[in-house]
Amino acid sequence: MSIGVQAAPSRGARVIPFMRLLARHPRAAVRAFETAGRQADGELVRLGMGPFRPYLVTHPDHVQHVLRANQANYVRQGMFWDPLAPLLGEAILSDGPVWAASRRILQPLFTARHIASLAGRMAGLVTELIEATVRPGRPFDVLDGMSRIVHPVIVRLFFGDKITHADIARLMPAYHDGVTATSIRLVLPFVPQGFPLPGDRRFRRAIATIDGVVYPRIRAARSTGQDGTDVLSALCRALEADSRSDADQPWQDEERWLRDNLVSMHGASTETTATALSWIWPILQQHPQVAERLYAEVDRVVGGDPVGPEHLPELRYLSRVVSELLRLYPPGWMLPRLALEDDVIDGVRVPAGATVVISPFLSHRLPRFWEDPLRFDPDRFTGEREERRHRYAYFPFGGGPHQCLGSHLFLMEAQLLIAAIVSRYRAVVHADGPLTPQLASSLRPRKGLTMTLIPRERT
Repeated sequence: MSIGVQAAPSRGARVIPFMRLLARHPRAAVRAFETAGRQADGELVRLGMGPFRPYLVTHPDHVQHVLRANQANYVRQGMFWDPLAPLLGEAILSDGPVWAASRRILQPLFTARHIASLAGRMAGLVTELIEATVRPGRPFDVLDGMSRIVHPVIVRLFFGDKITHADIARLMPAYHDGVTATSIRLVLPFVPQGFPLPGDRRFRRAIATIDGVVYPRIRAARSTGQDGTDVLSALCRALEADSRSDADQPWQDEERWLRDNLVSMHGASTETTATALSWIWPILQQHPQVAERLYAEVDRVVGGDPVGPEHLPELRYLSRVVSELLRLYPPGWMLPRLALEDDVIDGVRVPAGATVVISPFLSHRLPRFWEDPLRFDPDRFTGEREERRHRYAYFPFGGGPHQCLGSHLFLMEAQLLIAAIVSRYRAVVHADGPLTPQLASSLRPRKGLTMTLIPRERT
């Protein structure tokens, strides 16, 4: 397949009438995207959304071209990014010189080795929060319950022990509003930012709450020394060392730079983990053979002990379960980019200024790359089957220079939390029929999905 800029004449892309698909799924917009993905079947197409017609990219060859081969031409601007800019600022989730400098400074803090050094602390926090949060035998909202465990773990790792419980309690709903209040703009991207839409006021309140917690913590960390093991202290040390070097620093306000990176990383870490872990419980209930195999492995490896990082290398099936979970429900389910210059992808002309939408959610479900793609099968991630797979058939953490720095953090926390719950409880999810994700910046289950954790009897 020929990819990239070509001398041969290019052609226009087929248009899928996306607004009609939305009209068929007024309460489940993600189903419209699924239908469009099936109709595209790997072909580069355009989504007809009135005056706005983004290109939909799902074939792994095309994804590789946009995210890696010609990534400099496709930037994080426009749809999706512009509505979130007041929240995320200009840092690791932006583009250009500030992004490049941010990644250079942050990357050492998120290597597998450095995250492994936090594993013991993370495991202890997970166990502590499960004990404090779970009320055995009493139903609770799945997403809310996972957030009440995930969020404080990430807050403690990022800000240390000095942040108060009251501030943690303020941050959790603020981040929830920050990523959901702008969801209507995802399906109405042609509406100008200055035109008010439902959710805008809630979004502004969320930013004010987050700033009211984060800025004081930054000032305290910078004024009292940065010898802690938390991410904020490490980030302050890295920034100070970088400022003494000859490296270019393209920002003018260090405090704002710290804020933007902390908010971006913290928000992404809590949102992705809590969202993904909300899906694992209905999946295990719908696939009892997978659940029994997982329970047996956790019993053999962990037994009655608290789950710790030393258990993770032996929890191989759990690792495959998490990989398959991320295939069907990748938290970063849509990755829009803006083309800076004209390009040609597989013979299709992509003009400068066009929006290109990459979707791991759709690429991970292409039948030509995934046999029986809607079936939950962790054994897809055995060594031999993985080796035969196209590098960009599976990319839950993105790819190329913008690949997510937090992948090691996510995988460690997800496995620790699942193993800790499975070792002590059986989850009973209260749901009738299939579950439809809620359209937002991540694939959240709809509010009201509940489950009960039943203590396990050991023989």
